[in-house]
Amino acid sequence: MTLHATPASVPTARRWFRMLTARLDLLCSVDECVLLISELVTNAIAYAKVEVPWLVRIEWYRAGTTLRIEVHNPASSEPVRLVHAHPADEHGRGLLLVDSLSDEWSVGCSSHGGTVVAFSLHQALPTEQQPVS
Repeated sequence: MTLHATPASVPTARRWFRMLTARLDLLCSVDECVLLISELVTNAIAYAKVEVPWLVRIEWYRAGTTLRIEVHNPASSEPVRLVHAHPADEHGRGLLLVDSLSDEWSVGCSSHGGTVVAFSLHQALPTEQQPVS
């Protein structure tokens, strides 16, 4: 899914994920996935420093029972770091949530240019049924 880098795209990303996974029997919390997607899309929009419009891309992959979600931000090559926000800070907890709720997460160079932040949830999907011959 490709979204304009505006705050209105965050609820669109949440709806997209819920709609996409409605027919799957997810074994993980859909609400937690939606929260993590919201955090990463919000960060992609907030921390890009460009003067021209750009698009944020969300991709998801299945590898066995693992669900991997990637948020690509072609407008930013800023380093993404986990920080521990002060209790009085209004921002700075998004990656802490990703770190706490996902089984693993990573940051790297996006194949679309810029940065990709991804998280994975193991045992999130049922085992794929093999056809009976």
